[in-house]
Amino acid sequence: MGSLSAVFKRHLTLNFPELLEGRSVLALSGGIDSMVLCELLLDAEVDFSVAHCNFQLRGSDSDEDETFVEEKARNLNMEVHLKKFETQDYAHEHGLSLQLAARELRYQWFDKILDKTRSNYLITAHHADDNLETFLMNLSRGSGLKGLTGIPERNGRIRRPLLPFQREQIEACAKQNNIAWREDSSNAKSKYLRNRIRNELVPLMKETIPNLSTGFGSTLQHLKEAQFILEDRLVEIWKDISSTKGDLIEIDIAELKSLSHPKAYLYGLFAEFGFTQWADMEELLSGQSGKMVYSSTHRLLKDRDNLLLQKIDSLPDAEQSRIIHKGQDSVELSSGTLQLKLKAAVKKEVVKTTHAASFDAEKLIFPLTVRKWQKGDYFYPKGMRGRKKLSKFFKDEKLSIPEKENIWLLCAENKIAWVVGLRSDERFKVTDETKSVLHVEWIPK
Repeated sequence: MGSLSAVFKRHLTLNFPELLEGRSVLALSGGIDSMVLCELLLDAEVDFSVAHCNFQLRGSDSDEDETFVEEKARNLNMEVHLKKFETQDYAHEHGLSLQLAARELRYQWFDKILDKTRSNYLITAHHADDNLETFLMNLSRGSGLKGLTGIPERNGRIRRPLLPFQREQIEACAKQNNIAWREDSSNAKSKYLRNRIRNELVPLMKETIPNLSTGFGSTLQHLKEAQFILEDRLVEIWKDISSTKGDLIEIDIAELKSLSHPKAYLYGLFAEFGFTQWADMEELLSGQSGKMVYSSTHRLLKDRDNLLLQKIDSLPDAEQSRIIHKGQDSVELSSGTLQLKLKAAVKKEVVKTTHAASFDAEKLIFPLTVRKWQKGDYFYPKGMRGRKKLSKFFKDEKLSIPEKENIWLLCAENKIAWVVGLRSDERFKVTDETKSVLHVEWIPK
């Protein structure tokens, strides 16, 4: 395999010793990069199987790539995993570009293959020129520092041992060792931005700047080191300004605004949660309570003096409601259980906990409803005269917005009988004339 093989072996020993010890899966497209990497891994005696994705986007070429990889693996007596994807259908169903659809499909499948084969790592053939292309793409999109640090050598179970090597080195190795590969004709087309950068911009840059590869490698390393320093600082800041309460993270706005560059820290702290609407995010710092911004995975909410960060899948379902029929003894809700028990009235019965309430059973007309509160809701708080809007009641109780979102209401004929866990309604209270009592207990999860 020549000099590149020797350099690659040293590189694995120094930087990827785990690949020499565990079992891996190589993503093998059939192109020159992955085919050369396959030979280098074999020469280094790495234990691996190969996996090939057929996205069915290039007609017979896609099928011929699959056949090529399968025959290569069988000639080497290697375990091979093959998968055909309905990529266009998936892209249409999920509203994705073909590139993003193919990316999602392949990495979902790779995860399954790793688990199925009990392999430790997925190896991909990204190299130094891929890193340069990614850098230039992110630079043109106005990326932050993290986007300019290139493709990581490690990302979860993914390993990319070919990243330090140039395309010219890979091509020379393939020719010197008569390594066969399949040429993807779509790479020569400039339909996509990456292809234009690869086919037009990078060759011009290398011609104009002879030491581009060496200089870029050094710059990338400096950027990575700066990113490490920044991440350490952000961890310290996060500890100082945030606190975790269950599935909710509170961020102190005053502490955040006291930092030297709040806008910069806002980006640094929240980019990892998928937020991109930075103008809206900045407005949260001085906006009214209740203002919120969503990413694809999280919600950031302004509540008095704090920003409240919460995963979307942990938010209460505002449309959720339950019907309780006569004779039913319990109802399961997302945050707990309501248990109901009908019994004869007992004089001077006292309920000593807010997690339980007793009602005159004859005043509760079934079926009952359990629902979340809505704007305009009101009730008649037990022990008080007159009605009170729930919004005012919540304000007096000093409930945060997430606490209000998690409140359930027990209702009879559209009248609120109990603000669950807080206060029951005067209209349904037990009196001396009460003959039977419905006792309801709230058991939170």
